[in-house]
Amino acid sequence: MLVSPTAPTTAFRLGEKLDDPVAMYLNDVATIPANLAGVPAMSLPSGLAEEDGLPTGFQIIAPAQADDRLYRVGAALEARLLAAWGGPLVPPALDEKEVRA
Repeated sequence: MLVSPTAPTTAFRLGEKLDDPVAMYLNDVATIPANLAGVPAMSLPSGLAEEDGLPTGFQIIAPAQADDRLYRVGAALEARLLAAWGGPLVPPALDEKEVRA
């Protein structure tokens, strides 16, 4: 298993980069190697960044045809993160005012 950042920056604010497709493309740069290699990978949230309060994430990458191992490791990590946070990172339902803020 390999672990790496999912993106080079924190998440964009809702609608922030709609007019900047290059920035949106470049933010996917960390996921390209797994896609090109054809190996299974998944991204998990890793918390909220101190500098801007926006979500960050990491990806785990498994060897070829080891999807079962990826899911087992992902489930274990997710359970540990949820226990550490005391619940989901972001409430499941936000009202529209919170989303637009």
